Amino acid sequence: MAASRSYGDPCGIARALDVVGERWALLVVRELLLGPKRFSDLHRALPGVSQNVLSHRLRELTGKGVIRRRRLGPPAGAWVYELTEWGRDLEPVLLGLAAWGARAPLEVAGELSPDSMVIALKTVFDARAARDLEAEVALRLGDEAFRIRVMRGVLEVDRAAARPDAVIDTDVATLRSLVFTARPLAEALATGAVRVEGDRGLVERFLTLFPRPEPASPGRPGNG
Repeated sequence: MAASRSYGDPCGIARALDVVGERWALLVVRELLLGPKRFSDLHRALPGVSQNVLSHRLRELTGKGVIRRRRLGPPAGAWVYELTEWGRDLEPVLLGLAAWGARAPLEVAGELSPDSMVIALKTVFDARAARDLEAEVALRLGDEAFRIRVMRGVLEVDRAAARPDAVIDTDVATLRSLVFTARPLAEALATGAVRVEGDRGLVERFLTLFPRPEPASPGRPGNG
């Protein structure tokens, strides 16, 4: 496989792209923003990438100091990849890029990974709508579990054990429909597509905190 290319430009943007500009690199970072993952977890979350390409990208990102590989302690004992401190500094960059990209036309079929769905929630979170809310929600998307804390306009997400006010147990497609297409929670509950424990009123409000971005307006050609 060819070696990584460089723009040969001293601009900070070009230097950043020299590090994370290769295909799949930023999506690997996206999948590690919420915690470490095994190679198999990454490959499952990025089904469009071959194992060879994923292995190569992980070696590159490790060599450049963006991620590291470590062995979990017992009883797991598995090898995982995680972001370094420098790698974690990419979070606001990715959230900004996600907010910009969310306004582009949706022309790709398929479904989000659980992590990318949660990051989408972080991207569009309406801090003003949550300015008086303090709550903790446990979100279960298949085998993945997240703790989401809303603290007066601040949203925090991690994989720590939750002491929730409410639990939402569903799949990515259902959550996406509840948040972004205004599917009624009552209808999803009636069909069994979602299960809620705890404060249902809180869940109803929680689902309104993530407004869908307005599509970008097409550019207008100049008259000159």
